[in-house]
Amino acid sequence: MIPEILPEILKHEGVVALSTLGESGADLVNTWNSYLQLTSEGEILIPAGFTPVIEANIARDNRIVMTLGSRGDGAGRGCQIKGTVAFVTCGANFAAVKERFRWARGALVVTVASSSKTR
Repeated sequence: MIPEILPEILKHEGVVALSTLGESGADLVNTWNSYLQLTSEGEILIPAGFTPVIEANIARDNRIVMTLGSRGDGAGRGCQIKGTVAFVTCGANFAAVKERFRWARGALVVTVASSSKTR
């Protein structure tokens, strides 16, 4: 389920950190709040360009941890999301991402298992 605070955070630009688990530990990549899309099914869509390490990690262990936040109109808001992720290159979720981001060669589809506010 999408965290209640997430739509408010996404109204303002900020950095999103995505962590997947590789053979030697955690691997991190960043993206922008404005790149995230929320689906009516409660998933988070993220465009993926050239991300071979993350794709390999997802293939062996599909768990993901994300942190995101924005300064917004004051001290800021943030949350941590834990869940599972799939890398897709076809279907409705990919089409939704590709429509906004022509450069995307795939979409990360995050299914939220739990979330917590960081501020």
